[in-house]
Amino acid sequence: MKFLGLIPARYASTRFPGKPLADIGGKPMIQRVYEQVEGVLDDVYVATDDDRIFRAVEAFGGKAIMTSESHRSGTDRCGEAMTKVECSFDVVINIQGDEPFIKPSQIESLKSCFISDGKDNGTQIATLCRVFRKEEGLNALFNPNSPKLIMNGNHEAVYFSRSVIPYLRNIPREEWLDKHSFYKHIGIYAYRKEVLPRLTALSQSPLELAESLEQLRWLENGFRIRVALTDVENLAVDTPEDLERILSSGLLK
Repeated sequence: MKFLGLIPARYASTRFPGKPLADIGGKPMIQRVYEQVEGVLDDVYVATDDDRIFRAVEAFGGKAIMTSESHRSGTDRCGEAMTKVECSFDVVINIQGDEPFIKPSQIESLKSCFISDGKDNGTQIATLCRVFRKEEGLNALFNPNSPKLIMNGNHEAVYFSRSVIPYLRNIPREEWLDKHSFYKHIGIYAYRKEVLPRLTALSQSPLELAESLEQLRWLENGFRIRVALTDVENLAVDTPEDLERILSSGLLK
């Protein structure tokens, strides 16, 4: 089975314009992301709508594809990009362009969702989650910017929400993290090649509009999302302040 990595990257970010080109230890952020994942995938491309990003990727020896400026999400951008790549593949992995410390182990976990006992198991879509840790506290659990999910016994997503799910009835909130394992969604996706065009053709759904979570559109339309557990927390760069914290944290070696 062959896995293609696509890294959607746009220049016009409201909170951090030009973010993919931000310097991190002498390299643009997009290069950091690219180098973290290229060793565990059959091929990797950056999918962008900006000439500056395209040229930066080519300058460090990476591969890039120009895509439309009109895409509403990384999934849509990947949908266009996959039609332009010059390689064979079975699965597309959508890698966030603002996570320069993504771990190869996370990509391996996504890949494993598509193979059981050495054979293709028919997975349509895959994503990651991790358990909320007690030391993170209730503020982290109840943070609406950290979507939660619940799974069935086959490790398939049942629902995603910005609210805490499930609700623990008759248990004081201060005890919730002691009484139950809550799962934080890690927003990296993998899609089977033939499934991705079907996803990008879907109209926004009521649950998606309510929660502002595009994966609910897929569930509402009957697609199955397999979930793999990881113990790695993603460190995304959403603002210049996030970048400053990274640069002063000692994470960059």
